Amino acid sequence: MTMTIRFLGATQEVTGSCHLININNRQILLDCGLIQGGKKDELRNRDPFNFNVADIDAVILSHAHIDHSGRIPMLVNLGFRGPIYTQKATAELCEVMLRDTAMLHQRDIERQNKKRKQKNLPLFEPLFNDADVDAVLKLLVPLNYGEAQQILPELRICLSDAGHIMGSAIIELWLNDNEVNKKIVFSGDLGRAGMPILQDPTLIANADLVIMESTYGDRLHRTWDNTLTELKQIIGKTVEQSKGNILIPAFSVGRAQELLYLFNLYSEDWELQRWQIYLDSPMAIEATRVYVNNYGLCDRPYKEYSQDHDNAHPLLANVEFTKTTEESMQLNDIKQGLIIIAGSGMCNGGRIRCHLARNLWRPECDVIICGYQALGSPGRLLVDGAKTLTISGKSVEVAAKIHTVGGLSAHADKDELSHWYKHFKDSPPLILVHGEPDAQLALAQHLQADSQKVVIAGYNNQLDLTTLPKLVWLN
Repeated sequence: MTMTIRFLGATQEVTGSCHLININNRQILLDCGLIQGGKKDELRNRDPFNFNVADIDAVILSHAHIDHSGRIPMLVNLGFRGPIYTQKATAELCEVMLRDTAMLHQRDIERQNKKRKQKNLPLFEPLFNDADVDAVLKLLVPLNYGEAQQILPELRICLSDAGHIMGSAIIELWLNDNEVNKKIVFSGDLGRAGMPILQDPTLIANADLVIMESTYGDRLHRTWDNTLTELKQIIGKTVEQSKGNILIPAFSVGRAQELLYLFNLYSEDWELQRWQIYLDSPMAIEATRVYVNNYGLCDRPYKEYSQDHDNAHPLLANVEFTKTTEESMQLNDIKQGLIIIAGSGMCNGGRIRCHLARNLWRPECDVIICGYQALGSPGRLLVDGAKTLTISGKSVEVAAKIHTVGGLSAHADKDELSHWYKHFKDSPPLILVHGEPDAQLALAQHLQADSQKVVIAGYNNQLDLTTLPKLVWLN
């Protein structure tokens, strides 16, 4: 009898989520995401999988963010043909995100190969292409929240709303082989109560083991009211004191839609009629369409606001969409009065790089950082006070004002993670994933008194699930 889990990604780091469950040689992946951050980190995506792809029976995907979904096309390229279970909206978003990632990756590989060819270095092959994405889409099995599904004789699952982005899911797994029955709960990425558009994260009462993210396990976010005040002040001061533009690097799924809603909701109070707002991201535009189509998953205040303002959808009013490269380039000629929301959220790709090259050196401009920035990413360098930033091989001076608005984060903070975990009865053992070491250690120490055991997962650690609640590691 075999019932184990191996931790193969997002171990003592935030990206690359991947965990392998084995039930009597039936193998199931929880997530299979790209590693993101600096160039050295991203090169690790070329390492072979630490398992035999042919042995994988199914994938269960918590949500569409690329650090959770982005290596699934590589699985398919290597021969995986099993089902990929995920929430319905996530299935829709995967098409948007994976296609965009394939396109951007192809462009990046072409640029890298030009340099490698000049140095007589071996050329890179793309990690995956659009045909691989097509194959992934055929394997997706969309599920609704709250509907239990028997996906294998030994495994039943149920998805609940994680409140992180549209379609994000907490995954409940019931494992049994007629001798041993265990329930595992994987948090995926947890959102925050009271945030715009989305429902609050679902509270779950029972588990034999909890696997929880810990991205912000060492800090508290600003209150929502303080965050709104901070945004209003930043925008207001820019109007009064300068003649520049505001750049907002934003994740195309989740953050971009949240900003559009806030800019509609507070248009008058923040005097946004004095600005031209552009969503300059084809992927964010397509993701916004998915949000609009999945209206039923939104929270009550959002629905009530939508009903009271039926002349224009709250994600589509007061904003211009720039779909083409030519439209995006035209913005470079406008020196003031623009709010540009563009990807990527960590400034390591996408159209935001061009806008930073044109505006970052200008002291009259502002950059609002409003999401997690992985170690080594250009966005993290800005947050940490870099004086220059290399963009397309050129050094750009950082003279614009850099603002970090942590209260917009879509990840639960230390107290919110604690609240979610403490709702479980009998304090089940807790494994922390998806966090940097300092954040994980702080959260582990914070929760130690409330759990039978808190453990920080290490890469390739393997746990015997048959012995729960006792934690027995097999390596």
